Amino acid sequence: MPVIATAAAAWGLDGLLRKPLATSLHPATVVLWEHLIVVLCVLPAIPAAIRAFRECNTTQRAAIVVIGVGSSAVATALFTEAFSLSGASGDYISPLVLQKLQPVFAVLFAMALLGERVRPEFGIYTAPAVLGAWLLAFPQPLTVSVAQAEVAVCALGAAALWAAGTVLGRLVSPAVAPRELTVLRYCWGLVGALAVCGQQQAPLTPGIGNLPALVLLALVPGLAALRLYYTGLRRTAASRATFAELAFPVTAAVVGVVFLKTALSGTQWAGVALVVGAVTALSLRERRPSPVVIEPATAGSSRPPGARTGSREAVEDLW
Repeated sequence: MPVIATAAAAWGLDGLLRKPLATSLHPATVVLWEHLIVVLCVLPAIPAAIRAFRECNTTQRAAIVVIGVGSSAVATALFTEAFSLSGASGDYISPLVLQKLQPVFAVLFAMALLGERVRPEFGIYTAPAVLGAWLLAFPQPLTVSVAQAEVAVCALGAAALWAAGTVLGRLVSPAVAPRELTVLRYCWGLVGALAVCGQQQAPLTPGIGNLPALVLLALVPGLAALRLYYTGLRRTAASRATFAELAFPVTAAVVGVVFLKTALSGTQWAGVALVVGAVTALSLRERRPSPVVIEPATAGSSRPPGARTGSREAVEDLW
């Protein structure tokens, strides 16, 4: 979990780089170049990734394609669109923190695909998180405009797709090394990003002035953080991994208030507190001998349910 939390903290810097791009470029163009820049950087690793893909079975191949096209390209496009729409109100924190409902989606997917189970008290933590997400998404929670709802739908759609990517990444992690999985995600994501650009008739060129920010966005909260994330995911239950991502909304909120000059209403700050508090409480609960998330002993390793691995061992697998 420490390795995943470190990666999630890096994702929190996303908003600082994405804000100027979201206001000057089409969201699909941003996503296309995020993927293209990374693919160009990992060209030497593509042959090994292709070999790993060929060695996978049909289910694993399908999972990798969904991770790339859905969880990488489409989800990032939805998130960028939410970020762009939220610019009208100056609220750049809501889309970032709303996606932290991802654990709710991840648990449902993990139960269906990986056989992970949760204890009944899981609802004690999810109910405040859902309430907090509602308060955060809408400055006047009893009066919801169409524009506000659109931002929330895009952010939650991205959260659901990213949750699916977490679960499917855990599914294929025993067969595909973190480096190859990262490369395959971006390669298939580039295919998906091209399709999104075509469907939305978005420009394919970003303009030379936007390239420095696109490179930073692709390589720091993009490639480097994702590579670290997949390393940690090999040793962490998919349901539990999303709780370690608490570092993301914390970093994102600090970036939003300090650097993006975001102003939230009182109820929105209450929503932030509920979401972060609920996920923090659940994360602490998972440290007990009888965690809420019950991982099958055969899910990706021979370790018993609840077993943990130190961050040093995970870092040894890095590129």
